[in-house]
Amino acid sequence: MHSRAWGTIPAHRAQHGFALLMALIFLVLLSMFAIAASQHSLLQERMAGSLRHAQQARLAAEATLRGVEYKLWSLASQAGAQLHCGDNFITQDDGCVIYRADAAPYAANGAVTRFQTAAGWIDGISLSYKGPTGGGYAPALARDPVYIIEDLGSERPPGVGGLHESGSTGPNNGGQLDTHLYRITARATGGNANVVSVVQSTFNAPRP
Repeated sequence: MHSRAWGTIPAHRAQHGFALLMALIFLVLLSMFAIAASQHSLLQERMAGSLRHAQQARLAAEATLRGVEYKLWSLASQAGAQLHCGDNFITQDDGCVIYRADAAPYAANGAVTRFQTAAGWIDGISLSYKGPTGGGYAPALARDPVYIIEDLGSERPPGVGGLHESGSTGPNNGGQLDTHLYRITARATGGNANVVSVVQSTFNAPRP
């Protein structure tokens, strides 16, 4: 006659229980690794998206500068064409203002100052750039790029003072052209409206 103490777990059952416990531990570890990997992939995807939006914004802003520079140069070759620049305000037809450091647009909260320095998007100050075809950039970009032009004044030959150039197109080299220096500021977004690029260029062209 054999006897067995009550409460004793057979060896094979204890082994099965230990295997189940180890399996659960490994399952938890694998789940944690999977969650970490998915979060890393999501972060990488977001970073790639942000970089793409930033590149879109920069390229759109640069394209706007080139388009406005072409506009300034082409106006000089059109008989009777004029570039309208406001004195103390930005014009609605050409988006241009005459540069005066002490004028209202250049005050701390002036239109030009805000357009050039604000971090986010700004409406109601500038002119939209619709691209060479005039069709705009939607839906590739969240908004069409915008720009303003500043007429910095006539270029002058060396020694006169102020803005000047030394080339043959200066106003005192033959007296044929009144060449002005213009500063162009462009703003553009990427596919995300919260990503904004602001770029500037200076461009000299005969005044229309």
